[in-house]
Amino acid sequence: HEQIQRIRELRPDMILISGGTDGGTTQHVVQIAEMVAPAKPQPRFGAEYRMPVIFAGNTAARDAITDTFDDSVELSLVDNLRPTMEQENLAPARDAIHDLFLEHVMAHAPGYDKLISWTDSPIMPTPGAVGNILQQIAEQRNVNAVGVDIGGATTDVFSVFEGTFNRTVSANLGMSYSISNVCAEATLPSILQWVPLDMDERELRNRVKNKMIRPTTIPQTLESLLFEQAVAREALRLAYEQHKDFATTLKGVQQQRTVGDTFSQQASGQTIVNNMTLDLLVASGGVLSHAPRMSQTAAMLVDAFQPEGITTLAKDSIFMMPHLGVLSQVHPEAAVQVFEQDCLVYLGTCVAPAGIGKPGKPCFKYQITGDEISENGQVLFGELKLLPLADGAKATATIEPAKGFDAGEGPGKRIEREIRGGTVGVLLDGRGRPLKLPKDRDACREAVMTWNQVQGLAELN
Repeated sequence: HEQIQRIRELRPDMILISGGTDGGTTQHVVQIAEMVAPAKPQPRFGAEYRMPVIFAGNTAARDAITDTFDDSVELSLVDNLRPTMEQENLAPARDAIHDLFLEHVMAHAPGYDKLISWTDSPIMPTPGAVGNILQQIAEQRNVNAVGVDIGGATTDVFSVFEGTFNRTVSANLGMSYSISNVCAEATLPSILQWVPLDMDERELRNRVKNKMIRPTTIPQTLESLLFEQAVAREALRLAYEQHKDFATTLKGVQQQRTVGDTFSQQASGQTIVNNMTLDLLVASGGVLSHAPRMSQTAAMLVDAFQPEGITTLAKDSIFMMPHLGVLSQVHPEAAVQVFEQDCLVYLGTCVAPAGIGKPGKPCFKYQITGDEISENGQVLFGELKLLPLADGAKATATIEPAKGFDAGEGPGKRIEREIRGGTVGVLLDGRGRPLKLPKDRDACREAVMTWNQVQGLAELN
């Protein structure tokens, strides 16, 4: 009774019911429908609209589900989310949710009817459109890619690994309306560790509240800029962690193993997001796209996402990705060409072997040769180096990680890869992965100050 009452009070936009594999038992999923039906939850937009209900469960239960609901709901039957234990089929349910979102939620937005009359193509929500163009790029270039769009209230993360696309929206991680939640989840000390200046916590809490009250304001001083970019690092880190938790292999799958798998067993439900195989990392959103210096954008991406091995960094210069995502539905090739030539600004390449070492000890040796660069040397653990390599320039990077460090071919194994330059250059990151900052506040501030100077992030006295 309490559950029925709770459902009645929720006033959701729509309801999704799922459960069971095709041909399996129908009892449990029908019980869910029998609990929802008598609750008769009212749609958020008033009683004149019927509540949309999507059933994406065991196909054998469809008749029972249809009989359970009356005409007060708008029932949609789509393919099962999990037809077998070894297979996941999210697209039909996702498309149904998308269509209902446009029909029932967006239809109430002011001017939506007029907007529909202007275009022959379907209207798309921003995250869906950004995901489209990232999928096109990953498919055409045969790369693993991650994209991020950080806004005032939410942070969207998109990934394509081995052809599998995933998208997450972190609803309470943003730079203005949700900034207080970022500070609560990440904690203020975690944010302050990225600030190379001595800042008073009480003053910072006031800054956070003022940003919530006046969400459209932008930093006017160097201190407020550094603090906001520190918040962005933690917001991006938390959103990426949530994304990795979501983008997993199927749980409960029985895996057939051989003797050779004994020492490399992977449990089901593991994340498919692998920073070592990540080829392209794309940034979008005000705090990233409009940072005063390109090097600041690159630094925020590297500190938050901690790419491993060799990764190309880029940003969406003029917030064109959503529009190109819609265009890719009509002219895929044109969308990709515009994306490459006019939308993306390449920041450069990050070289970051995974592993932990002792400060001052060797991390990796490098040799980078090309038409515009010829550099070689060694990076110590905890050290950063930035080498200039112009946008559009290519070079060959040979990386020899020290014992215990992996640059993509295994611990201690040499790797050779073609890299591209950008507005920032080639960042040689010897800070190790996972990246751990010194726990002592003074030592941490000194380390961040040094990294700031190497990358030219800000003029600090």
